[in-house]
Amino acid sequence: MKKLLASLFGIFATSNVFANPACAVCTVAIGATLTISRKLGVCDNAVAVWLGAFLVIMGYWLIKWFDKKNWHFFGRNLILMLLSFSMIAALYIHHLTYSPCFWIIDAFLFWAIVGGLVYIISQKLYEYMKRRNNNHAHFPFEKVVLALVMLLIVSWMVSKYAL
Repeated sequence: MKKLLASLFGIFATSNVFANPACAVCTVAIGATLTISRKLGVCDNAVAVWLGAFLVIMGYWLIKWFDKKNWHFFGRNLILMLLSFSMIAALYIHHLTYSPCFWIIDAFLFWAIVGGLVYIISQKLYEYMKRRNNNHAHFPFEKVVLALVMLLIVSWMVSKYAL
């Protein structure tokens, strides 16, 4: 198993990345935080916030890969984002039980959607702040810090005041 993981890591580490909707540092930070928090026993809803952000990033990368391949069809971006979000079932199907909390939406799915929206809002806010500063970031890795801080605040609020 270790050889397989090392081989996969080697392949991904040496491959060229053609998409950059979200930097690799942010993607790794969200993915690592998700894994660490799950192992530490953090509230599932807080984990869902990070998972939603992570899946939005993966959806962005998938869209950019389709652009590189020049594959265009009607509703492509929506379909690819929904495909990305459907990975929730693959990741947590055996760990969670269905418990509707908001209308008929499961609480985990709801907070994953909220996490995805928070990530999108953080990226839009970064672009706005960058435009206001003559297209320069205020400090290095501002895009990453902004996303992480917003996700940390939301996940802290969710774990503290979870429904």
